[in-house]
Amino acid sequence: MGAVFEHYSRPGWFADFLGIPPPSTSPTIEDELHQISALDEQELIAQLRVSTPSVLPPILESDGVMTHVLGLLEWTWTHTIATDWPRRERILRADIVTRTHRLAEHGFAGVLQDLGKRREWSDGHLRVNDHDLPTRQLARSARLSLVPSHANGSWVGWDGSDRYAVYYPVTGVLADTGAGRAGGVDRLIGANRARLLGALDVPQTTSGLAAISGLPIGAVGNHLRVLLDGGLVAKRRSGREVLYWRTALGDELLAPSR
Repeated sequence: MGAVFEHYSRPGWFADFLGIPPPSTSPTIEDELHQISALDEQELIAQLRVSTPSVLPPILESDGVMTHVLGLLEWTWTHTIATDWPRRERILRADIVTRTHRLAEHGFAGVLQDLGKRREWSDGHLRVNDHDLPTRQLARSARLSLVPSHANGSWVGWDGSDRYAVYYPVTGVLADTGAGRAGGVDRLIGANRARLLGALDVPQTTSGLAAISGLPIGAVGNHLRVLLDGGLVAKRRSGREVLYWRTALGDELLAPSR
């Protein structure tokens, strides 16, 4: 099997290390950060230079840049994705199931038809762009992963000569998660707990929830423990703070009242 890959140096193209194929079929954020941490720091800097339209700030060209990159990626996960991950993961896995059935019925060509612009299976080649570039031959031992994403675009990535990935936009990004239709959350779990649960649209600390709700910090902590035990919220440490957010179960419980 052959594949035509593209390399960009134009502004707006992100660094190669952000597109490394996942280390497994169900990697955790820790697995992916560990994979990046194993890269050579000078190579990481070189990739940032290629993908950045302006001069890199000194902090990204100095020793220890790996620490800054890993910290930023972990912060982004904790503050923008982790709170909504259970819902997103269900949608991603549903997309994988659908494409698996399509693969069985129509073959590889049927799977590739909507993985992004210029993606097609032709004459035994996986084409990922229409540039006049040499075809890259993949060894029989190479692994090609098709990775659904909640981003709008599509891109490719590789690690050495044995791992490749095509990232594509998943269908149904904002699909219904199957929430119930009954109301009365406040009667079910109590008005104060319902208020705290509703305030967790974004990650919050105990003190932040106390300021929003007007409840004492001690009372907020007690309510959060109950919500944690019930699986309605989750928590994660971020620096010196502990952030709380709603789980998928908490979303579904709260949905009817909204």
